[in-house]
Amino acid sequence: MRYAKKSLGQNFLIDSNIIKKIINLTTIFDKNILEIGPGKGALTDEILKNKPKSLTLIEKDNLLSKELKLKYNNNKKVTIYNKDVLKFNFEKKLEKDTIIFGNLPYNIASQILVNIIKFKKWPPKYSCLIFMFQKEMADRIIGKYGTSKYGRLSILTSYRLSVLNKFKISPNCFFPKPKIDSTVLFLKPNNKIKNKIKNLENLEKITHIFFSKKRKMINKSFSQLFKNSENLSQKLDINLSLRPDQLNENDFYRIVEYYEKYKKI
Repeated sequence: MRYAKKSLGQNFLIDSNIIKKIINLTTIFDKNILEIGPGKGALTDEILKNKPKSLTLIEKDNLLSKELKLKYNNNKKVTIYNKDVLKFNFEKKLEKDTIIFGNLPYNIASQILVNIIKFKKWPPKYSCLIFMFQKEMADRIIGKYGTSKYGRLSILTSYRLSVLNKFKISPNCFFPKPKIDSTVLFLKPNNKIKNKIKNLENLEKITHIFFSKKRKMINKSFSQLFKNSENLSQKLDINLSLRPDQLNENDFYRIVEYYEKYKKI
């Protein structure tokens, strides 16, 4: 087997039972599918066995991309892009109700997820995400308020996505074998969102400001955002002596809503 590139965070999934378990999380027949980082095509082969309507592959590695193009040359359902997913606007390429799969490179997994969460049109054209993450990263993505894993990533994720399923994968299922466990998450878009945040980058910005001083009270971060911070904190019923992780998700969403209305000029 070809040597995996550390620089691209490559770990090829080789366990056929796990591949089938991932595929069985959803129905592929006659659906539009997009796969991020197909590698040598182990998951891709199983997707094609389930007869999708179309299959789009995004593979950054030049050699792997060439191998995939040769492998699926005669399959008209398959479109392959030799692109960096972080620089590729695949929101424009998605067909309605697309299912997105990804054995995501661990070094850029959170960036890929955040880019997908921040799609401009919502509800998005994808119907679900089935992504594999480093277990520690997955724990942070789904971290609940009141737990040690709760933070910026879980706040951003839970605003637009719901976790429907998850399972752990042993390092033995990969080549080369990683040093850590992996987790598959099955995520679905929240089509009805109560809070009306206009720009998700404001949620990113505010959670960054607060959690960059994670052990300190939020009063200074709050006054950094608003002119009349004391009055506004009372109006929002936000206790400025709390630490960032003592605010729940809805507290942050309400702060962002008010920031978009009353931020410092």
